[in-house]
Amino acid sequence: MWSSLNDWLWNERLWLPANISWAQLEDHDGLVFPHPQDTLMAVPLALALVVVRFTFERFVALPLSRWLGVRNQIRRPADPNATLEKHYLMKGREPTESQMNLLASQCGLTLRQTQCWFRRRRNQDRPCLTKKFCESSWKFVFYLCCFVCGTMVLYHESWLWTPVKCWENYPHQPLKPGLYHWYLLELSFYISLLMTLPFDTKRKDFKEQVIHHFVTIILISFSYSLNLLRIGSLVLLLHDSADYLLEASKLFNYMHWRRMCDTLFIIFSLVFFYTRLVLFPTRILYTTFFESIGNFSPFFGYYFLNILLVILQLLHVFWSWLILCMIYSFIKKGQMEKDVRSDVEELDSSDGEAAEECPQMKNGAAQRPGAAPTDGPRSRAAGRMVNRHTPAT
Repeated sequence: MWSSLNDWLWNERLWLPANISWAQLEDHDGLVFPHPQDTLMAVPLALALVVVRFTFERFVALPLSRWLGVRNQIRRPADPNATLEKHYLMKGREPTESQMNLLASQCGLTLRQTQCWFRRRRNQDRPCLTKKFCESSWKFVFYLCCFVCGTMVLYHESWLWTPVKCWENYPHQPLKPGLYHWYLLELSFYISLLMTLPFDTKRKDFKEQVIHHFVTIILISFSYSLNLLRIGSLVLLLHDSADYLLEASKLFNYMHWRRMCDTLFIIFSLVFFYTRLVLFPTRILYTTFFESIGNFSPFFGYYFLNILLVILQLLHVFWSWLILCMIYSFIKKGQMEKDVRSDVEELDSSDGEAAEECPQMKNGAAQRPGAAPTDGPRSRAAGRMVNRHTPAT
């Protein structure tokens, strides 16, 4: 059964041009060709990258963040309340107004106290600034290394400058060692990102990130198995050229180096728009749609490749819209305030409410009206001075 399923999955009529067989892509006369089973090496390498990443974040990025003055915002934890906690975990983080009123009556709290509890509880689940800094540090280092390595591997290759040469003598194109190692490294990295996605900072484009990682992993594995490494390498290099700039911009944002953050973000935006909205459709999609079938008729693998690339292009358009929103905010306010994908830290008192409208609750009850306030501006400032912290924005 497994043998028949494997034969069906790797049917030559599906994945290879007409009159081409897998036997022709076996190693011969000292020439080495890609084999689908080579991609299995990416799984243990991905696990190794996960270990390297957490080691890097723990022993390099975290001390670096402290040395650079990155500080977490001081958060007041929500008071223990079994009823509100059960609703938060089971029914949602943002109750409706009617649900708020019902919960307030069940707990013996005012509506404002209940709203305040949910704001504080949501803030507890938001990632701290040092966690974001460590994640971006790892991605910056890896994206930059991949871009440098990819440039070194492809710089002297003719197809980097003339994409139509990706199809010369296809699929009889020997595998080069440098391209093999770089390709396997990229595949391992994206698998590791998928492994750590549940633990990473969740942003508003979380679903799009999942789709992107799945499409990228399938595309890299598929292009390697079908010896489409030339066009695949161009796609990888094109993406790596902008990603490290975004992570660098985030790092400077977390460090509150506004001018450097704004400058890098503008550079990133220009590179992103040019590579994803100009080069990708005019050079990559054009050659895969039209120039690739100059020597053979379309087959299933041809359609499958282009469908994956079109999905990537749709994601490019989506992220371009988010970047334009950030640029609009930048022009309007004069500085880059936040990533529009990020979850914003909520204040204990929102919509201009006074701080006394959200009093400290103890065991489900509000602080006594006559008691001395413990959350005034002077108390908070004194607490920050004692702890030698400043609030992060």
